[in-house]
Amino acid sequence: MSLSLLVDIARAWMAADPDPVTRAETEGLIASGDEHQLAEQFGARLEFGTAGIRGALAAGPNRMNRLLVRKVSAGLAQYLLDQHPGRKFSVVIGFDGRHLSREFAEDTAAIFASRGVGVWLYEEVAATPQLAHAVVALGCAAGVMVTASHNPPQDNGYKVYWENGAQIIEPHDKGISAAIDLEPALGELLPLEALLASGAVIRPPQVVCDTYRAGVRDLRVHPTAPVKAVYTAMHGVGRALIERVMGDAGYADIHLVPEQADPDPDFPTVSFPNPEEPGALDLGMALADKVGADVLIANDPDADRLAVAVPDGAGGWARLSGDQVGQLLADDLLRSDKRFLKQPRMVATTVVSSSMLRALAEHYGVEYRETLTGFKWIANAAIAFEGRFVMGYEEALGYSVGPLVRDKDGVSAAVLLLDLVAHLKEQGRTLLDRLEELYRTHGLYMTSQVSLKRPGAAGAAEIQAMMDQLRAAPPDAVAGTPIWRLRDLAVGTWKTRDGASGALDIPASNVLGWDLEGGGRVVIRPSGTEPKIKFYFEARLPFGEGDTLASVRERGERRLRQMAASVVPTHA
Repeated sequence: MSLSLLVDIARAWMAADPDPVTRAETEGLIASGDEHQLAEQFGARLEFGTAGIRGALAAGPNRMNRLLVRKVSAGLAQYLLDQHPGRKFSVVIGFDGRHLSREFAEDTAAIFASRGVGVWLYEEVAATPQLAHAVVALGCAAGVMVTASHNPPQDNGYKVYWENGAQIIEPHDKGISAAIDLEPALGELLPLEALLASGAVIRPPQVVCDTYRAGVRDLRVHPTAPVKAVYTAMHGVGRALIERVMGDAGYADIHLVPEQADPDPDFPTVSFPNPEEPGALDLGMALADKVGADVLIANDPDADRLAVAVPDGAGGWARLSGDQVGQLLADDLLRSDKRFLKQPRMVATTVVSSSMLRALAEHYGVEYRETLTGFKWIANAAIAFEGRFVMGYEEALGYSVGPLVRDKDGVSAAVLLLDLVAHLKEQGRTLLDRLEELYRTHGLYMTSQVSLKRPGAAGAAEIQAMMDQLRAAPPDAVAGTPIWRLRDLAVGTWKTRDGASGALDIPASNVLGWDLEGGGRVVIRPSGTEPKIKFYFEARLPFGEGDTLASVRERGERRLRQMAASVVPTHA
């Protein structure tokens, strides 16, 4: 694209931009004649996908800004109007504490209201699970959550939920994207005050939050018992809701990390506001040491994920993985919840999470579902098992229990986790004790991941060439262990070395899976959001007589290194 064309696009964008800050930014870019930066910001539009849109805050269609949000909202509104011809319907809109989140939410509300769509707009910041719950509770046709979750401070995003309370999937993601591409006219937008006064925009009633809180209480399987916890909101929006549900549950000995308790879009105490990142829980661990806490719990900035750390018995803190927390919650619910006795009960996880959940499902005689990565797939599996869905989780710290929220919910998961900690404490046991019991029963399932970054068009071609090669000529074994089953999600089939084959009950995706004899597996997929190919490894280690957990874990770490060395290309 030529410089003159880029300048013309930028000038047209600037003329329509309602934000003086990004208008001035565009004017400066035009004056600078920086062709590369103009192409970066104005040469393309942020792609709308199954998670909506997400990107850095700046001017232009390839960045997050008020004009782009208005255009996306206009496309979404038109798509919904086409889906509901002649019908009255509403949408609900929430927002987190990031830069411009409130403005994006209010612009979205104005766009919908200008088209005669009913709008419920949160007055203050909300947690993502609140918004997902509200879609169903209010009977809305869709929901919009303005959030970039745990992305860096300079980012924001726009997540869309369908009427079933789950994130959009096909065909709606493609349909909305096509409607945005048609560039529907924005028209005149009334200020929020006028829309509120006219009733075109309404605040969600308190009963919606009350219903969510009652739903959390209904999920619990243990009575309240004394426990001391430290909680961090990671500069996000989780505090208010956590305080309410913990109060409902009777937990009073909860200590907030004060430096991270309230929303702050700059996330000043962490280099990256993701509780999985090294150092993100340091302040929480320091406070937990000081008060002698039994457990540290953390939400990410929009409170849809939950991180957990516990005393390691040696004066430090052990961070539990998403797989470990998911296994603990699933085991506890399957053992303890008498409401889930109707068959067939179901638990679910993703193809890149630990397969130990399958072993738990077999142990308790319940159905097991494996989905693509992305919680929208777990949510849709849960909807298909409505009333019989026990829980689902993904290794990236996301958990959902029962029908309350059809997405990740770091708030209800925190209550159930605290219930389990308190229940075990009454017996003189800890989460680590329970994990070791599970390992000795089912084997120690250990996982690792290797990512190869290959940026640009050449990198994308190289990644696809790797997938093609692995698909065409898979190895017979991984680190000396034979592969007994090959799965190819792109064509939806599996086959074994002895010639058996069948269809996979999972949507098509560019993913390969190799299941190993004796347990363990390899999953390979290109990233959907980054220029990477990802290799996921899992080893299952049985316990022998006299084995300690440390010795088995050491054996597992060695095994995972051998697996990676045998699969990841040597030129990496």
